[in-house]
Amino acid sequence: MSTGTPIAEPAGLAAPAGTPALIQEPGTLAAFWRRLRARKSAVAGLVIVGLLILMAVSAPWIAPYDPTATDWANVRGHPSLAHPFGGDEVGRDVLSRIIFGARASLGAGLVSVALAVSLGLPLGLLAGYAGGWIDGVISRLTDALLAIPFLILAIALAAFLGPSLVNAMIAIGLSATSTFIRLTRAQVRAVAAEEFVEAARAMGNPPWRIARVHILPNIVPAILVQATLTIAAAIIAEASLSFLGLGQQPPEPSWGAMLNTAKNFMDQAPWMAIWPGLSIFLAVLAFNLFGDGLRDALDPRQRT
Repeated sequence: MSTGTPIAEPAGLAAPAGTPALIQEPGTLAAFWRRLRARKSAVAGLVIVGLLILMAVSAPWIAPYDPTATDWANVRGHPSLAHPFGGDEVGRDVLSRIIFGARASLGAGLVSVALAVSLGLPLGLLAGYAGGWIDGVISRLTDALLAIPFLILAIALAAFLGPSLVNAMIAIGLSATSTFIRLTRAQVRAVAAEEFVEAARAMGNPPWRIARVHILPNIVPAILVQATLTIAAAIIAEASLSFLGLGQQPPEPSWGAMLNTAKNFMDQAPWMAIWPGLSIFLAVLAFNLFGDGLRDALDPRQRT
C-alpha cells in the first residue's frame, strides 16, 4: 500500500518545499557534502573553525609560554621573534594567551549552545505537538524572554549568578533557549501537518512515537543550522561578559578580558587589542560562514 512506506520511512518521501534536502532524497549525505563543498565560503569557515578547535585542544603543547607567567623584561614588549604577538601589561606572552583564550571563547560557544538546545528542543517539541494550554504557556513565556535583547539578558543573568566562566556559559545558554523553543515549535507544527504524520496518527501510533520517529528527525537540520549560527553570537556574548568582568576571571586568559585590559594601553601597546580582537572576528566570521553554507546545503531551494 502507498501509505505503508511513508509511515515506516518518512525520510524517503518526496518532501514539501522547505523540507531540508538532507532528509528528502536518496544518497543524501553525499549530495549534502557535494553542495557544501560547492560553497567556498562555507568550506573556508569550516577550515577556520577546525583550526581554532585544534588550537584550543592542543593549547598546552603549542603555546610557547605559560599564559599566566609574567616576564618583567617583556612588559608591553613589542612583537619579536621570542614573542611574535608581543607582551601585555605585566609581560605575559600575548600569543600564548590568545591560544589558551580560544578555550574559553570556543568552550563558551559550544557549551552554552548545547545547553540552549537541550532545553529549547524538548520544550519546543512539546509546545508544537501538544498544543492547547501547554503551547499557550510555553509560547507566552518564550515571547516574554524574546522581548529582552539577548545580550542584555545574558548580562543580567551573569550578574545574578556571579562572575565566572561557568556562570557565563549558563547565562548565555539560558538567554539563547527561547530562540530554539520558537524555532522548534514552528518546525514541529509544519511537519505535523504533513501527510505521513497524519497517516502515522491514523494507524494508531502513540503521540510520543510520532514525535520521536516521524517529527524529530525532520526538524534536526534546521536546529543544527541555528545552533551553528548561535555559536557565533555566544562567542561575542562571552567576550562581552569577560570584557565586563562577568566571564573568565584573571589571570586566566580570555579574548574579551584581554580587550578589557588592552583598552588602557592603546597608545603604548596596540597589539594587546589587535590580536584578541582579530581572534574574535575570525571565530565569529568562520561560524557565520559555515552556518550560512550549512543552511544552503540542507535547503533544497538553494541547490546549485
